This record gives sequence, structure tokens and C-alpha cells, in this order.
Amino acid sequence: MSAYRLLTRWWTAFALAISLAMLGAAHAFERFAGLSPCNLCLKQREVYWGAVAVALIATAWAVISQARRGTPRIAAFLLFAVFTTGAITAGFHAGGELKWWSLPATCVGGGVADLESLTSLALGVGEPTRIAMCDAVAWSFLGVSMAGWNALISAALAVFSLLSAKRPKDARAPKH
Repeated sequence: MSAYRLLTRWWTAFALAISLAMLGAAHAFERFAGLSPCNLCLKQREVYWGAVAVALIATAWAVISQARRGTPRIAAFLLFAVFTTGAITAGFHAGGELKWWSLPATCVGGGVADLESLTSLALGVGEPTRIAMCDAVAWSFLGVSMAGWNALISAALAVFSLLSAKRPKDARAPKH
């Protein structure tokens, strides 16, 4: 079986693994690099959690039902919609970082601090909470911010999802 056929037939399993890896990377940047997520970063994570839900259900269904034709095409269409939403959200975030347009007030004014954090800050105990601004680039690689990379990756995942949903008939059914 060719790599393309394998990828398109079992796209939801690949999408599940990639989505979990993206969430893991985001949490690793937060935990180990000290990069606090802004409001739009958290929205981008929500998209990946949505992709995890769709991909997990579709992959489990295919495995349990012993689907010889791979995962259902409707799941690939749903993943296309989810990843397209992620690409748009991340692209909007990256454009705001580049000052191409203004971001909402909740993004440039910082996040909401909870009462416990404010109390510990006022009493001088505990670490001050660093509130991330959406319009500030906290990390970049090759001149592209994390939001920019996320937009590119989400767009690529959307394209693969669409290719998987539109895969040729011979890729959907096993040859006898």
C-alpha cells in the first residue's frame, strides 16, 4: 500500500496524533519555556481539542467496527472544518502580531487575573502572574511567530483532511 493511500485511509489516526503533539508542544512551551498563552493562543488550543475529539471518535469507530476501508469520510470533512477554523484563528492572531489589523481589546489588554492570584500578589506571597498580550510575539523561528507556524500547520492539516475526504475510490476500498 502506498504512503498516500495509507495516509488518506487512516487520516483520522494521523490527525489525532498530530493534534495531540501540537497540544503537547504548546503545553511544553508554557511549562518549560515560561511562555504564558494569550487569549488567542488558548482559542487555538481549543481547536486542537476539537480535532482530538473528532479524530478519536472516528478512529475508534473504524478500529472497533473493523472498517477495512479506513475511517469515515465525514470525519475527514469535519476535520477539514476544524483545521480550517484553526488556520483562520491562528492567521488572525499572526496578522495582529504583525500589526496588519487591530486585535480585540481582550487580546491587547491582557487576560483576566483570578482573585487568588491577585490576593497572593497583594500579600507578597507567590509568583506574580504574567499576563500575555496577543499582539506581542513571544517566540519566533525563521522570522515566523508561533501563531504564524500554527496557521501554516493548521492549513496543511486542513488540506490533508480535504484530500482524505476526497480520496479516490480505490483508496477507500481494499482491492480483492
